[in-house]
Amino acid sequence: MWIHEHQNWPNFTWNIEKLFSRLVDIRYRQGRLLGRLESLGFELKLEASLRTLTNDIVKSSAIEGENLNPKEVRSSIARRLGIDIAGLIPSSRDVEGIVEMMLDATQKYNMPLTKDRLFGWHAALFPSGRSGMHKITVSEWRSIYSGPMQVISGPIGKEKVHFEAPDSDRLDKEMQAFLAWFTKDDDSDPVIRAGIAHLWFVTIHPFEDGNGRIARAIGDMALARADETKNRFYSLSSQIEADRKNYYEQLEKQQRSTPDITGWLTWFLDCLDRAIDNSETTLSNVLYKARLWDTINQEPINNRQRLIINRMLEDGFKGFMNTSKYAKMAKCSNDTALRDIQELKTRGVFIQNPGGGRSTSYRLPDRLV
Repeated sequence: MWIHEHQNWPNFTWNIEKLFSRLVDIRYRQGRLLGRLESLGFELKLEASLRTLTNDIVKSSAIEGENLNPKEVRSSIARRLGIDIAGLIPSSRDVEGIVEMMLDATQKYNMPLTKDRLFGWHAALFPSGRSGMHKITVSEWRSIYSGPMQVISGPIGKEKVHFEAPDSDRLDKEMQAFLAWFTKDDDSDPVIRAGIAHLWFVTIHPFEDGNGRIARAIGDMALARADETKNRFYSLSSQIEADRKNYYEQLEKQQRSTPDITGWLTWFLDCLDRAIDNSETTLSNVLYKARLWDTINQEPINNRQRLIINRMLEDGFKGFMNTSKYAKMAKCSNDTALRDIQELKTRGVFIQNPGGGRSTSYRLPDRLV
């Protein structure tokens, strides 16, 4: 029996005594994080939020096996929010669609979640009306013609059904109940509601495709309500992607259980706690970048040097800098690259790593005095 076939569905219950200490700790840490961010300037808060939103969108798609270009995502977010950053690039329709959905969910978190709004999100995710090569029904609940909605693994003839969603003829009633609950305030903590909303929507699986990404957008919308801010400073999707195997195991376990969702909420709160932990890294990187540029801007540097430093400060930059890599990225000769590097080294902006000859490489300073 699946959870949605249980006689008490969807009257969820949970043991608040088992969740209480986790919930109190998370609410305290959320408040401390937001308080710390309030002490930053406007530009630094925007940068932290931009990084978090970028990671959230990239990782939410990665959970579904879709790899988005982080630079396209960052550029799309910056354009839509009017943030002035260097290196803006064009973004594909797929990127623009998921960015539009996530920003609508988080920037307009207090607006009601309606059927039409969900249909708009779905259309944004699938602008061509196709999922890969397959044509799907867009901006409508899945129909009887799409067949049973099952999550299956294994070779043909030995398939394992991990989960089966409610039949299509139940979807109108199921989604009406979900949207009525999401719109109505109750005595539940907003963080608990985020966990419930995620599980409930995934269980219904109302669309032919895109349910996971929309469920996580709804969860982020609920968390924005919990934080009472449209700026995002921690990424739940990034943590879920890092723990993807366990995420699907927890979902399957709950689908085969009853509407007592204490186990799911325990996992959800622990995952959120780790996401808030990781936000400290994002914030530290933003502060480091700001301090580094404050130091550099005391004396002018050329555009090539500025380009390379910005590239090295990007989240996706790997390894160290060397002369040939510098020349290729800055589109200059090796001699020019070497002169630029030596200038930055003299100023303490570049630190030379151990080794020499062809293996000579450089990094940005680990700490700024």
